Amino acid sequence: MANASRYKMSQERLDALKQELQYLETVREKEVAELIKEARSFGDLSENSEYDEAKTEQGKLYSKIAEMKDLIENAEIVDNFEVDAPKDAVTLGSIVRVRDLEDGFEETYEIVGSQEANPKQHRISDDSPVGRGLHGHKAGDVVSILAPAGELKIEILSLENR
Repeated sequence: MANASRYKMSQERLDALKQELQYLETVREKEVAELIKEARSFGDLSENSEYDEAKTEQGKLYSKIAEMKDLIENAEIVDNFEVDAPKDAVTLGSIVRVRDLEDGFEETYEIVGSQEANPKQHRISDDSPVGRGLHGHKAGDVVSILAPAGELKIEILSLENR
């Protein structure tokens, strides 16, 4: 069997996944089973759209459960810092203020594991092009990053490591 991927996440994220999985395997699974039971009572299953919808929902639920089990089984808990990393360089857990040199736009990002990423909350994955490009650099550095939108030239204005 191929080596499974590891999913970087905090202990809090892992705990939330376990809690959601328990909900899906208990409460939600019973709700979907009840929908199927009710739809069967309507008669002929070949022309029963309620039954088809309930079975589709069951398939989605089982798929979500399998996905969550994979995430949990292959979780790699990361602290908000890398032990051997220099304290003045961008690493997992860093909060980095940057300026795009092309348009002068400034932004602050927190570098997090892939399971923690949420660009709307300015939390970018260490596996993203920007996260990888900033890794190991220090305040004052100008970094060229090849991103899907093209090449970015970013200056690191400041960084904070906890």
